Amino acid sequence: MAFVGNVLITVVISADPRLHTPMYFFLINLSVLDICCTTAAIPKMLDILIMKRMAISYSGCITQLYLFTAALSTELILLTVMAYDRYVAICFPLRYTVMMNRMACMLFAGFAWMLGFLNSLIHTSLILRLSFCEEDTIDHFFCEIPPVLKLASSNTFVNDVVIVIADVILGMVCFLLTAISYTYIISTILKIRSAEKKKKAFSTCASHMTAVTIFYGGVIYTYIRPAFSDKMEADKVVSAMYAIMAPVLNPIIYSLRNKEVINAIKKIIGKRALPQQT
Repeated sequence: MAFVGNVLITVVISADPRLHTPMYFFLINLSVLDICCTTAAIPKMLDILIMKRMAISYSGCITQLYLFTAALSTELILLTVMAYDRYVAICFPLRYTVMMNRMACMLFAGFAWMLGFLNSLIHTSLILRLSFCEEDTIDHFFCEIPPVLKLASSNTFVNDVVIVIADVILGMVCFLLTAISYTYIISTILKIRSAEKKKKAFSTCASHMTAVTIFYGGVIYTYIRPAFSDKMEADKVVSAMYAIMAPVLNPIIYSLRNKEVINAIKKIIGKRALPQQT
């Protein structure tokens, strides 16, 4: 469901010129990240559950950890960029096309991908320096940083410090910037006199706010708590929120409830069903 939903959104937005706007450009990036996230974690999890192959190689574990962490980090930054996009669209509608031009969108997206993958590279490099000599059972359904660190036989203090720093920068700061954006957005919407325009403005932001709530809470909890606690059981449930549920829900809450996307899907289906009329 996660893979098909995000691929569908990517294809539909790419195929319809009417959807070639900054908001949908960032949605394509979000869908690609969700595909990377689920592809890194879920296939191996299904292999374990269905085929009962309860093992993963060291290189496979490190690769999974790197790709998942990179997608996760990039998505945190991208959600902040998307909040800024909505802020400009609602608070500065007449300057929107200038402020969010093609070059600006490319730079925002490029910055998000670069910083996200760099963050993952730093964490992965630090983990590669650790020794894993005794316990080799990961108490999780995929290789993620906190459960992998629990297996290390060498000191993980530096790793824990870097996790907290990264969580503050990528989690807390991004969430704060998103909150500031929505403070201005809500303030601007409340000043609109027309009830219909208010409803339309709120509807363009509701999907993003829902995704942010699901995503940020889980990531911040999972990555900052292990530095101060040894209990890992709750992490499996919380990780499922952003590793499985978020990629499944994002196409629905962002795009499949959007009339423009639905109309684009109908248009594509109509062309395929009635090729003689096109």
